[in-house]
Amino acid sequence: MNNPSLKYRRKSTVEKGEIYFWTAAINKWLRLLEKDEYKDIIIQSLNHLSESGKIDVFAFVIMQNHIHLIWRVNELNGKESSHGSFLKFTAHQFKKMLLREHNNQLSLYAVNASNKRYEFWQRDSLAIILYTKKVAAQKLKYIHNNPLAKHWILSDDICGYKYSSAIYYEKNEKHFAFLKDLWEEF
Repeated sequence: MNNPSLKYRRKSTVEKGEIYFWTAAINKWLRLLEKDEYKDIIIQSLNHLSESGKIDVFAFVIMQNHIHLIWRVNELNGKESSHGSFLKFTAHQFKKMLLREHNNQLSLYAVNASNKRYEFWQRDSLAIILYTKKVAAQKLKYIHNNPLAKHWILSDDICGYKYSSAIYYEKNEKHFAFLKDLWEEF
């Protein structure tokens, strides 16, 4: 397959007003998000963008080296896309935290680029539009079962992993103010 136009490309852009299953991975699949402090940066950003009406978050899980969201982008954040702002803000916060606590690990994220010295998120996020309730249910189940997967085993119970929306859907316990009910959208 030498024709570049025939090569598969992941869709990383999101259209305003549509609900997506969205995945972003840490550069080189490094396990930057193992510590809760890094996960809390993601929560802080989601909370801020939600409170300002830029996004609606319906489901999420924060794994050790990637995140999955079901969300809707409502409007730009200034001149930036809301998901671009999310990635940019979290990257700046990751850099600050590494400079403060683990300066020797910062070089793992170094890049040779004219516009930045470090890259924390892989460039090719995955965005899949949720066009039916069936597809939405399948992605929601996937997100909530991710911490139980054999190669992760972050919990032995779907509701036992703190950085997930599973408990909201399974037990109607809202631990994250930014969560909205996906089923009210379908």
